[in-house]
Amino acid sequence: MHIGFITPEYPHLELPGSGGLGTSIKNLADNLINENIRVSVFILGTSIEKDFIENNIHFYFLKTLRFPGFTWYVTRIKFQNTINAIVSKTNIDLLEAPDWTGITAFMNFKAPLVIRCNGSDAYFCDLEGRKQKWKNRWFEKNALNNADSIISASFFTGKKTKEIFNLKKNIQTIYNGVNANDFRPLNLEQKPQSILYFGTIIRKKGVLELAASFNVLKKMAPNTVLTLLGKDSIDVKENRSTLQMVMDLIENKYREDVIHLAEVPYDKISKEIAKVEVVVLPSFAEAFPMTWLEAMAMEKAMVTSNIGWANEMMINGETGYMIDPNDHMDFAKKIHRLLNDYDLRKNMGKSAREQVKQYFSSDVLIKRNIEFYKAMIH
Repeated sequence: MHIGFITPEYPHLELPGSGGLGTSIKNLADNLINENIRVSVFILGTSIEKDFIENNIHFYFLKTLRFPGFTWYVTRIKFQNTINAIVSKTNIDLLEAPDWTGITAFMNFKAPLVIRCNGSDAYFCDLEGRKQKWKNRWFEKNALNNADSIISASFFTGKKTKEIFNLKKNIQTIYNGVNANDFRPLNLEQKPQSILYFGTIIRKKGVLELAASFNVLKKMAPNTVLTLLGKDSIDVKENRSTLQMVMDLIENKYREDVIHLAEVPYDKISKEIAKVEVVVLPSFAEAFPMTWLEAMAMEKAMVTSNIGWANEMMINGETGYMIDPNDHMDFAKKIHRLLNDYDLRKNMGKSAREQVKQYFSSDVLIKRNIEFYKAMIH
């Protein structure tokens, strides 16, 4: 069996930083290789064009063509023809692409196409109450309608996607998985009264609410230090640095207790997670976030949002606390409780890792993915 992934991002040293989408594809690709299944990865829109084999995966970097007024059309024809030539040459049995911005819209392939819903632009706009650009919606709907099959990273995301696009197709749920051996408890000294947010610094992940909750928390626990690990982004509403907006919201006297780490290599992130007592992830918009799975696998006590997907991943009061991010007082109280109770942190962390190992580990989910691929191919 030979599977090809089409993606706009991937964690690789020669590419710009990748988010949870690229991480989930990498995890799946690595696990397929471990099962002796051939894997090719097509990264679209790169600055360089080349192909190479690394860790038994064949990578294809495909550049965008620039034709004023026709860039999107000419580029998609180029991507389609290039991928189809490789499908024929290397006997790729099945192609998989994400739903994000409909990257396979208006393309026809010589192998069955599966779209995996990790959150389309329409999905995130719906959760955030934003208006979507008509072009993105057009592309995403076309891509979903033309796919041979659709799967989703969570039941919530699949149901929401079906409603938004009025899709008639069934959407099967196969959760994102995390390698519980790569992300495991590390015996590193933890900084007392430390909390960590990791992921892109962006409005939809609740960082502005986190700033407000931090102000409340500091009145309860004056020694608390917050680390923000992730790259900054330009805010969609105010068109300025989201990190600066976070800092503006935090009271002056507390700002020196906020640390920002913009660039940490992917293989070093686990050490940063291990060094803190509590992980805080108050997101408003996710599909089935890798950051949550990674923290859970590392036995970290967590305070997260309580929206949609969260109920499929977490058990409130057992693997962590799930709180409405807008309830700044309750969010701060739950963090404070965990900071002051070592046994509670430890027990919740252990329960979180057991939850991952039982339901969301790569070992468990790779079998479901392979069964799905085989059914599609045959």
